[in-house]
Amino acid sequence: MNPNQALWEKGDFTRIAESMRESGEALVKGFGSAKGLKVLDLGCGDGTTALPQAKLGAEVLGVDIARNLVEAGNKRAKEQGLGNLRFQHGDASALHELTAQSFDRVVSIFGAMFAPKPFDVAKEMVRVTKPGGRIFMGNWIPNDPTLVAQILKISSAYAPPPPEGFISPMTWGLEANVIERFGSAGVPREKVSFVRDTYTFKLPRPPAEFVAAFRQYYGPTMNAFDAAEKAGRADALAKELVALFESQNQSPSKDKSLIPATFLRVTVAL
Repeated sequence: MNPNQALWEKGDFTRIAESMRESGEALVKGFGSAKGLKVLDLGCGDGTTALPQAKLGAEVLGVDIARNLVEAGNKRAKEQGLGNLRFQHGDASALHELTAQSFDRVVSIFGAMFAPKPFDVAKEMVRVTKPGGRIFMGNWIPNDPTLVAQILKISSAYAPPPPEGFISPMTWGLEANVIERFGSAGVPREKVSFVRDTYTFKLPRPPAEFVAAFRQYYGPTMNAFDAAEKAGRADALAKELVALFESQNQSPSKDKSLIPATFLRVTVAL
């Protein structure tokens, strides 16, 4: 199996995604009108940004590497009566089944950044977008002091070293890399713009329980805990993560989690 697929099918990201719904809806509204557009949501999970776009009138296709998330997305679409939304299995770096220039908008919020072969990812996103269309990405920023970058940084200290040739997904959070990757796909520098934005994780449970969800359901954290268990360091990893989540929690109630995270919002105009 594709290692990236194995990583994201290992857990159940739907349990993390429940904390992301409100910010996903707000982010989609900021993209502008969706009515009548053909939209590809790439690395879509179970539809945190795909469902809001469908509700705004777009015809949406969600593509994800994890088959369990595709199944969960199709279930959510059916439950909400969204006949203009469907999900299918696919790899962001090789979208062979999708026709060139077939989407008005391509969206990937914390999705395609995790696919291997980032230059191929950029080329595929450009290839399937219509002339005059837009690509929107949301990418976590390396070494950022806020939540997600720190989760991944802490986890990597406990996980085994990555395989040779591995390119960190966090490199998508650097403007120069984004410009280079889309440039290789034929997009001029002036067509790529950036804004630093905030995504807020909201859960009606305390930070320690939120950490437990990451430990049980989020692939990268699960791998870190597997390695830490073997080294007798699982308790140390858990303590570091709980301290992180508690220090960044902005909820006035200790029984709830409200944690912002900074990300790089990318817009590519074709």
